[in-house]
Formats: sequence, structure tokens, C-alpha cells
Amino acid sequence: MKNAASNTTEIFKNAPVPKAVISNVIPSIVSMIMVLLYNLADTFFIGQTKDAYMVAAVSVATPAFLFFMAVGMLFGIGGTSLISRMLGEGKQEKAKHTSAFCFWTGITIGVLAMILIWIFVKPICQMVGASSDTMEYASQYLNIVAVGIPFLILSNSFSNIIRSEGNAKIAMMGMIIGNLANIILDPIMILGLHWNVAGAAIATVIGNILSAGFYISHLLSRRTMLSINPRDYQIRGGIASGVFAIGIPASLNSILLSTSNIVINNLMVAYGDMAVAGLGVAMKVNMIVIMLLIGLGTGIQPLLGYCYGAGNKKRYVEVLKFSLALAFGLSLIMTVICYCGAGPLVHAFLEDESAYTYGMSFARIYIYSGPVMGILFVLINAIQAAGAAFPSLILSISRQGILYIPILFTFNEVFRTERTLALAQPVTDYLSVTLAIVLFMVTYHKYFVTIQSQANS
Repeated sequence: MKNAASNTTEIFKNAPVPKAVISNVIPSIVSMIMVLLYNLADTFFIGQTKDAYMVAAVSVATPAFLFFMAVGMLFGIGGTSLISRMLGEGKQEKAKHTSAFCFWTGITIGVLAMILIWIFVKPICQMVGASSDTMEYASQYLNIVAVGIPFLILSNSFSNIIRSEGNAKIAMMGMIIGNLANIILDPIMILGLHWNVAGAAIATVIGNILSAGFYISHLLSRRTMLSINPRDYQIRGGIASGVFAIGIPASLNSILLSTSNIVINNLMVAYGDMAVAGLGVAMKVNMIVIMLLIGLGTGIQPLLGYCYGAGNKKRYVEVLKFSLALAFGLSLIMTVICYCGAGPLVHAFLEDESAYTYGMSFARIYIYSGPVMGILFVLINAIQAAGAAFPSLILSISRQGILYIPILFTFNEVFRTERTLALAQPVTDYLSVTLAIVLFMVTYHKYFVTIQSQANS
């Protein structure tokens, strides 16, 4: 317990800003790279079956999977924000109650979700855009993946929460173990055993179980100040409200991402299953940039939260400035790499000429927003770190909801082309960055400057 506390103090409070940022960001980015490789592996090895309908089926099933990842984000981001602020204020017991709340509530939701998918799998597949040609594959994939949903929620929650106590490397290891297992099992089960879509789903379930198991073993050890003991479970005292205040806006972003994927899949299916397959692969290519930048943003959130909880305005600003510069540089580099490498990347997943043409075109359109995405994710996490529920909510429902979906329908109605459907995302992203800058300025003044002034008066 003492070692865990001193580790948090050393990294969050005393380490030089570049070292503090890098030591938290690198494990987070590595974790996101593993998530990315896992996402790419499923599509890549399914693509090696030479059946574009299987690729399309996994693509249309992805939004349903993302929805339950969003539940993990709810507890992961909400719990991290509250716990890091509590540790900054020296409230370690409340941090333990918060982690126990996130663990047991997440498991309960996961079990209920698993049962609901088994009961309503075909209506869910229809809702997310499965056609008559992809229905069998999509429902088979979701039926199996449902088994791992409780573990998916736990691994997504605690890959974030464990970073809130300064254990970024432990958080990284859990993601590496689960996703590496999935990547290794994919070719064995999909191609070696010829289980195809079912093999991809089974590999995903096993990966989630291993990742969750690793985090549970850590949380039961003496190396952590967090707890999953049922006796530490507590809702009152601002715990549930504190987690949900930031967690719901964060998960809404993922839920709306899932919803917007469903919408664009349903609009794109009018141009054929090959257009849907191309879109799914383009999203995977774009994810190379997005996941790295999400890793950077989530990596600095515990550090910013600790600085906020401790009332250390100077260090908060220094961390933010360094992170923004780092994010912008990484954004530019990854944009160039993905734009120039779009052809080989898409070809790795799709061999059908029509699907490849769509995928190549969509991938280069999606990457237009790459240069500014780092700024967006840093500011999102800076807002969440301060516990600013309302600005976080506005930003979360804007990017994939009240901005993106109307733009998507408008572009579809006015232009009626596949390319302009894809273009709706970068247009939305630039508007979202502008909104994020405004909301951060409001948040910084209201939640940091004003509160600190009141404390000093």
C-alpha cells in the first residue's frame, strides 16, 4: 500500500513534466496499439478467407461490440477521473470504494448484456445493418462474443482505472496479454481450424478473459491501493454520481460512435455490401491514427486529474502544454504515414477489386482529420480530468451525435455519393476541435481558476 501511494506521488507530483507525461503516455499508447492490432487482426485474417461477405459481417457487428466497450469506458473514464482527483486530495479510502463500485457494477451489467444478446441476436444484427447475405455470419459472431462481454467491460474499465494510481505499466500489461492472445489465436482458429467468423469471435472472448484475469490478480494483490472487495462497495458519498458525471459523457461518445457506425452502414448498404466492406476497412485504417491519439489523451488524464485534485494550477498548465505539442507532432506524423500507406493497408484486408476501390477512397478521406485529432483527444481528457460533467457531456454528444449524424444525412441527401458519406466524418472532426477549444477555455476558468480563487479568498 505504501509503495503504491509513493509511486503515485513520485510520478504525478514530483517527476519532471516531460518524464511524468511520457511515463504515463507510452504505456497507454502501447495499450491502444495492442487494441488496434487486435481489431486489425480480426479483419485481416477474416479477409484471408477471400469472402468479402464475412468481412462485411464483422464490420456490421462491430457497432454492437463497441456499445459494450462503451460501458467499460463509463466506469473506466469516470472511475479514473474520480479516483485520480481523490488521490490528489489524499482521500485513499474513497478511491477504494470507487474502484469496488466500478468493478461489481460493471460485472452485473456485463452479465445482463450477455443474456440480452443471446435472446435478441437477430434483431440486433438487423438493427446494425446486416443484410440477408451477412446475417448468418454476423449473428454467429455476436452470439459467441456475448460470452466475453462481462470480461470486456472489466478489462476496458480497469485498463484505465489502474492508471489512476500511477500503475500505467500494469494497465499496459493487461491489454498486451489479452490482445496478444487474440492476435495469436486468430490465424489458428480462423485459418488453421477453418472456424472463420466463429474463430475470430472465440479468439476475442479468450483474449478478454485473460486480460480481465490479469487485472483481477493485480487488484487482489498487495501492490495496489485500489480494491474489488465486495465489503468496499459503496454507492453513496458522491461515488456513483462522481463516476457517472464523467463516465456517462465519455461512454456516450462511444455509444454515439456505435450509433453513427450503424447509421452510416445503413446508408452505405444502398451502394452494396462491397461498399460496406470497404468502409469497414477504411475505419480500421483510420483507427491507426485515432487509437494512438486516444492513448495519448487517456494517458495524461490521471496526471491532470491528480494536479487538479491537488490544486496545482502551474503543473496542470505545464502538463497540458507539453501534451498538446506532443499530440500535434504525433498527429502530423501518423497522418502522413497512413495517407501514403493507405493502398497497402487496405489491400491487406481486401482483395475484391470493388471492395478495395471503396476502401482505398474512404481511407484517404477519413485521414483528412488526422492533423487535429491529437488536440481534440488531449482537450477531451483535460475536461474530464477536472470533473467538468456538463462540458464533457456537450462535447461527447456533439462529435458523433448532434454534429455528425445531421451532417451525414445532409451529405447523403444533397450529394448522394459514397465518397461524401465518408467525408462527413472529417468535416465533423474539424468542427469538434473548434468546439473542444471553446469548452476547455470555459472549463478551465470555471472549474480551476474560479474554484482556486474561492479557496484562496
